[in-house]
Amino acid sequence: MTATLTAPPTSPGSQAAGTAERHVPLSHRVPRTLSRVAWYVLCGLLAVSMLLPLVWMLSIALKSNGDINQIPPSFFPHEFQFSNFKNGPAEIHFYRLLVNTLIVTVLSVFGAVASSMIVGYGISRIDFPGRNFWFALIAGSLFVPGIVGLIPLQHLYINLGLIDTWVPLILPAFFGSPIFIFLARQYYQSIPRYLDESALIDGAGHWTIFTRIMLPITKPVWITVAIMSSQLAWNDYLNPLVYLQSQSKFTLPLGMASFLSDTAGSEYNYYMATNVLFMLPPLILFFLAQRYFMEGIGSLGTISK
Repeated sequence: MTATLTAPPTSPGSQAAGTAERHVPLSHRVPRTLSRVAWYVLCGLLAVSMLLPLVWMLSIALKSNGDINQIPPSFFPHEFQFSNFKNGPAEIHFYRLLVNTLIVTVLSVFGAVASSMIVGYGISRIDFPGRNFWFALIAGSLFVPGIVGLIPLQHLYINLGLIDTWVPLILPAFFGSPIFIFLARQYYQSIPRYLDESALIDGAGHWTIFTRIMLPITKPVWITVAIMSSQLAWNDYLNPLVYLQSQSKFTLPLGMASFLSDTAGSEYNYYMATNVLFMLPPLILFFLAQRYFMEGIGSLGTISK
């Protein structure tokens, strides 16, 4: 007895797709392939153009002062100066500035997340008179430049005796940011209302609903707020420049700018080596939480009535 091998049955859809693919004229397939290759090449060129400044910064961080001032400039160092990553932070007092920046950033992130999520919950999930007016006011403030309030705030902090402290850098985060409140409100709007109603029927209050139901559900949006607020606090230069006077309280952006002006640009290799270290924490934070970040940003397109 001999066994007969038969081919597995194929679905009519796959047969039709294969037949259609085989019958596509070569004159149509070639332009499609060329357009796809051109698209990949364009994306590659754009990626290289964006990464080039970072590579150039790393190149300067590994050069000596002689290599930096060479004319014409060379892209690669003649001799790699890895000691710049030790000497540069030591001269700029990087680790003292790092502690100051971490304190300001962590407290600012906590204030931004807490205020935006609470206010967003109240505007989205609680019915009260004037709710739409307050939301319109918050959304409208997005179009007001932040520099407008700099001088009034400075006079306020002077009268309160808070100049040369970290309070002016941290306190505004606890009063909410329009973009973060808007982002939180849009995400809350996409959550079904029956969750709130069921919890209210069971006797839960709004604080219980917020902490035990909404916070776990809205994880992508408050992680997004944490990432964005940490970037703003970490890279903030203007506010420390206005409010801080003692060098012992400087944050990293202000301390590094002060070092660059004091040395008149004569130690760019030390400055760039420290700059590489300065960039690492935000980059690591973003790559660890980028999935939640993209999901939270996507909620901006979800506008529920």
